[in-house]
Amino acid sequence: MTTTPTPDPTLLDRSAAEAALYRVAVCAFTYHPGKPVDEPGWSLDEDLAWCLAPLAGLPDEHFAEFAATVRTLIVTPTADRQAFIRRLLALSGDNRPLDAL
Repeated sequence: MTTTPTPDPTLLDRSAAEAALYRVAVCAFTYHPGKPVDEPGWSLDEDLAWCLAPLAGLPDEHFAEFAATVRTLIVTPTADRQAFIRRLLALSGDNRPLDAL
């Protein structure tokens, strides 16, 4: 018996994926190691929660994976963001190569 593989189901609305990507970009762009001193009351956990809010409907295993990744992307300026973008797009059903976007 031959079976045809089926793609992963769409777990994320495209607008939620784009919102998460935008929020991570804003937080990563505005982060610097001295931010807690320069902006009293700021916390990485608040930025992380804001970035992850559009992904709240994901299954727990995907959400936990994104939480760890987003934390790294915010505080590590040299982190490679391409895998994160690809994963977001794949969960929204968009499997185009990044250079086609």
